[in-house]
Amino acid sequence: MTVVFTRSQIAAAVATVLSAATMAAATAKDAGEPSQSAAKPKGTYATGDFHNHTTCSDGAISMEKLVKKSTDKQDTPWGLDWFVQAGHGGSGNRNCTLVEDASLSTPAYPYVEGRGPSTTWANSIGTAAVKGNTGSSDGSSTTALASLPNPSMWRWQSIQEYQYPVTEYLSGLKNVPVFMGLESVVAGHEHTSMSVISGQIVGKKGGTVGAGGYVPVGDATALAKWSYCFDRGDTDNSRGGGQNWDCSVPGSDHSSPSNPDWRPTAAKIMPAGGAGSGVRGHLKTVEAMKWMAAYHPTTSYYVPAHLERAGPFNPDGNNGFNIEHLRNFNNAAPTVAFGMETQPGHGASDNRGEYSPDRNNIGGVRVDSVGGTTYGGTGVYGAQIGGVWDALLGEGRNWWFFASSDWHNRGSFAPDDRRTTQDFYPGEYQRDFVMVRDTEGKASDINTPQEIVDGLRSGNSWTASGQLIDRLTFVACAGERFKGAQGEAQLEVFALQAAMNRTDVNINNANCATMGEKLKIRMGEDVVVAVALRDPTGTNYSPYTFANPSLAQIGVNQPLNMPELSHVDLIRGYVKGYKQPGTPEYSGQWPDNWIDNQDMSTVPEGAKNTTAKVLHTFGPGKWKSKYGNGNDAFAGFKTMVFRIKGVADSQYVRLRGTNLPPAVPYETDANGNPLADIYTNASDPSKLTIPCTVRMSTPIPANTVYTGDSIDGCPDHLARYPEVTGPQYVSYDVAAWADLWFYSNPIFVEVKEGQIVAGVN
Repeated sequence: MTVVFTRSQIAAAVATVLSAATMAAATAKDAGEPSQSAAKPKGTYATGDFHNHTTCSDGAISMEKLVKKSTDKQDTPWGLDWFVQAGHGGSGNRNCTLVEDASLSTPAYPYVEGRGPSTTWANSIGTAAVKGNTGSSDGSSTTALASLPNPSMWRWQSIQEYQYPVTEYLSGLKNVPVFMGLESVVAGHEHTSMSVISGQIVGKKGGTVGAGGYVPVGDATALAKWSYCFDRGDTDNSRGGGQNWDCSVPGSDHSSPSNPDWRPTAAKIMPAGGAGSGVRGHLKTVEAMKWMAAYHPTTSYYVPAHLERAGPFNPDGNNGFNIEHLRNFNNAAPTVAFGMETQPGHGASDNRGEYSPDRNNIGGVRVDSVGGTTYGGTGVYGAQIGGVWDALLGEGRNWWFFASSDWHNRGSFAPDDRRTTQDFYPGEYQRDFVMVRDTEGKASDINTPQEIVDGLRSGNSWTASGQLIDRLTFVACAGERFKGAQGEAQLEVFALQAAMNRTDVNINNANCATMGEKLKIRMGEDVVVAVALRDPTGTNYSPYTFANPSLAQIGVNQPLNMPELSHVDLIRGYVKGYKQPGTPEYSGQWPDNWIDNQDMSTVPEGAKNTTAKVLHTFGPGKWKSKYGNGNDAFAGFKTMVFRIKGVADSQYVRLRGTNLPPAVPYETDANGNPLADIYTNASDPSKLTIPCTVRMSTPIPANTVYTGDSIDGCPDHLARYPEVTGPQYVSYDVAAWADLWFYSNPIFVEVKEGQIVAGVN
């Protein structure tokens, strides 16, 4: 519901945020009225997830069940506003379009007794319907999958013929944007969340229920072709089962017979293994960026997933991403490769995010996930102030921060249990809040895939875990329009009303910018930054009602399902311009011993931006949190304002916030930075440190599927040290619910006659 302030409410809010010296001067007329500019179609921050799995890859449940769990706002109250179903590339053996039980049955996809989402393709559609060839690393195999007794289906066929119809059908049935993506198995690297949305539609568009399923109006052929052409896991050479697909890139010598990795039968690049395979694989992936930029420049995205997990880049294999690879992607396709999923899913696993020391073997040497673990649930590339993310922003690049669920299963629990030792459902714990604008001007329609992808590309987005906050407006304006304390208070009110309406500030006759945008100012002009957010009252989606054990260490009694925002950091870094390929500053591998030696002097120059610092911290006494006359509409909202005086250099500002104060043992340092999550990771119980001592009043019987939301003591599945007999320690899902963060994307400030912020509009 759109909130519109009365003039008396605006005046009351302004009076609250003004200092005592200027309070009397405030009037409703001074406050003005926020208005929607014609240059920006109306939009709202919509929640979504684009990285998750069903049984078509290595997930535990059907597409229908995952869509229900992710979008239903009744049975699962965390339901999202939009959803992209994205399993692994390569191939899969199971038919994820078959449902678990009659509760999921629909006219197009009815429940069939004795069949479910783990039923093989051979035992559901028959082997004769499985297309393509078995594949080989050099593309020479011609053995038809249909000739095998129990074939796996290539993901291109699964997407094109089976999974896409389900998303279009369920989108129309539920009136929610649901469409197809892919977690690509990346040549030269590990994984990436991506999609090509060309052809895909959502909502009730007139498809029909026919024999064997739903006959869609749209299609996911473009995404299917990309999967065939560029996914490392796809070694099929059938050119799309006779569709004559050609994977060459216009104007590229790499996609031609002159490249020894070009396979004419398959009409695609298939890099040879062995020494240099990682380098050759990376070149193929850059070709994928060029292909997307050439054919689908505004209808595709490419976001490296859990990009620190597999360790540093391996020139002779397929592991992680160094900063130079991210720069290469963004250079090749800035409208496609515009961010990273540095806040990974798997938040409840025994290693948070599945990051760990010595996780990978590269050339016979054990190496850590980059950073060794996560930091407050975020990878080191995004969590470390002055690190890789700040290095990219310091060039003025459009490179945004994203999160995901990476849903697979509940670990040791059944899919419907509220407890988990592995994953959270999409929207249950992490979510992306993306500004989605109604570009079609049809307010009654659901958002289209194009509107959602445009929102992702814009950078006008932010992430939050554990429902720490659920509204955020972040704006920076030229100071001339907002002079003194009264002007700052006016901007705060504009930000507050925008946050209440889940939109961004858009003020007539004001020079302002929000996340993903740049503010152009005169040399020496002030910049006023305003923030409005909501720390929601009541409970979040945690099933645990006992006090947060991490905060209990410092004497704070705060239930896990009722987190409170502790503070917000305003972070600033300077923009120095793009690094040039081939120069020493362009590349840089993060140190492998980061957990043991977190010294920024050991980080290569190309992978850091030492100008990035916390500019200001807001907390109780430094933010405003009471407005009006006790109007419940204001409950939980906080506003903040900060004036950056006499700006002489191009720069950016971004936000982060948490429920944990500085100096919480094993969680935050004295400056409020997140510490390594190894102290709550159950994979090495000897490092567990934070005790969990509250006993449940009513223990949950073994083998029970718990569906409630009132576990009032430490659950039995928490890790113990000594193992089995020792006391319980914070780990698994309790560790995740105890340690919450939000991150905003940046606002850039470009100074006239200063450094150009080249990558941002």
